[in-house]
Amino acid sequence: MNTATHSVATAPGPARVAFDPVLDPALYDGVRTRRLLAFMIDAAFVLVLMVLATIMVAVLGILTLGLGWLLFPLIWPFVAIVYTMFTLGGPASATPGMRFAGLEMRTWLGERIDPLLALFHSILFWLSVTLATPLVLLVSLATPRKRLLHDFLAGTIVIRSDRFGRR
Repeated sequence: MNTATHSVATAPGPARVAFDPVLDPALYDGVRTRRLLAFMIDAAFVLVLMVLATIMVAVLGILTLGLGWLLFPLIWPFVAIVYTMFTLGGPASATPGMRFAGLEMRTWLGERIDPLLALFHSILFWLSVTLATPLVLLVSLATPRKRLLHDFLAGTIVIRSDRFGRR
């Protein structure tokens, strides 16, 4: 599809709407399922990185006579959040799992995600999944953009990059 036909509005002010699901329904086709696939792929990447970080902390603990082992509780949140911050906040606006699934994240206004917003989104994701797992997914069933709870809070949307094309 030609990127010139997409509904990224250029008018300033509150009426501006990016990637309207009424004008561009193909951008949201299968997004929920693709996000689940992307999460599984990214979880596998994070697991590998966590194993590597655990080995490094274990060695550090031996070298520091046990002090390094105090870092063990920080491995999971640190690895997961840093992974998301630098991949989602990178030039592709997508994690490796999202790129494989043909997805990318944008702001509500259609702009690419920066590392700070990716950090905020990642923290919201892990908090919302931990505290309100069913609600996170149920919200997407009732929204035309198939946004999850943390997407609303961060002001982001996820679209099909294979239907939109890279800008």
